[in-house]
Amino acid sequence: MKVVILQSDIIWENPQANRIRFEQKIKTIQEEVELIVLPEMFSTGFTMHPFEVAETMQGQTVAWMKQMAQLKKSAVTGSVIITENGNFYNRMVFVFPNGAIQSYDKRHLFSLAKEEAIFTPGKEKVIVDYNGWKICLQICYDLRFPVFARNVENYDVLLYVASWPKPRINAWDTLLQARAIENMCYVVGVNRIGIDGNNYEYIGHSQAVDFLGNYLVAPFEEETFKIITLDKNQMLETRSKLNFLKDRDTFEIFK
Repeated sequence: MKVVILQSDIIWENPQANRIRFEQKIKTIQEEVELIVLPEMFSTGFTMHPFEVAETMQGQTVAWMKQMAQLKKSAVTGSVIITENGNFYNRMVFVFPNGAIQSYDKRHLFSLAKEEAIFTPGKEKVIVDYNGWKICLQICYDLRFPVFARNVENYDVLLYVASWPKPRINAWDTLLQARAIENMCYVVGVNRIGIDGNNYEYIGHSQAVDFLGNYLVAPFEEETFKIITLDKNQMLETRSKLNFLKDRDTFEIFK
C-alpha cells in the first residue's frame, strides 16, 4: 500500500484557507497512491475555540475530503472539529475513494490544554478495513496510552495524526517506534509544522516505522510530503517467524 505523509503548516482557525493550502499540495502528488494522511485538526490548527470553527459531517471540510478522495482515487484521512448533538468532537475522518466514511473520535483528550473541558471523548477503538489492510485510527495524545492501542485485533497499521509540539518531540519519536515494536505493525505518524495561534511551535517529525521499529521514513521537519510503501506480506512473514504476538495478554478495556 502506498501512503502519503503530508506535513504542513496550518493557518490558524481558517478552514477555507487550509482546504486551499492542502488541495494545492495534494494536486502535486503525481504517483498513484492509496492513502493520503493529513495532521490533527488540519483545517483549523489545535484550537480550543470550536464554537467559531466547528463543522458538521455534512460541512465543507468533509465534502472537500470526499472531493480529494475522488480526485486522487485514494482514501484521505485527518482530524477535524465536528459538532454533533450539541457536543464537539476531535474526529478523525477516513474517507474512502468511493465517498464512504468511517470515523474515530479521540478518546484521550489532552488535559494539559483542557481539551476534555470542551470536547467529548470517543468511546470506541476504530479499525478500518481498506484494500486488504486493517488500519487502527489514533489521534495525537492517544500515543501515550499503549493499552488502548494494543494489537489484540491483528490490525496491520497504527495511524497517528497529531499536533505534537517541539518541546516534547522526543517523546513522539520514541513512542511511535515503541508502538511499532510492541504491536509488530507498521506505524505512520503525521504531525504539523509552524507556529500556532497560541504561539506553540511544531517541527513535524512525521515518520513511518516498520514492524521491527526500523524507519521507512525518518523524522523530517520540512513542509513537504513523502510517499511510503507498506508490504503486508513482509510483515506477516516476520510475525510468523518471531511470533511475539502469541504471548500478548488478553484483556478488555472497561468504559
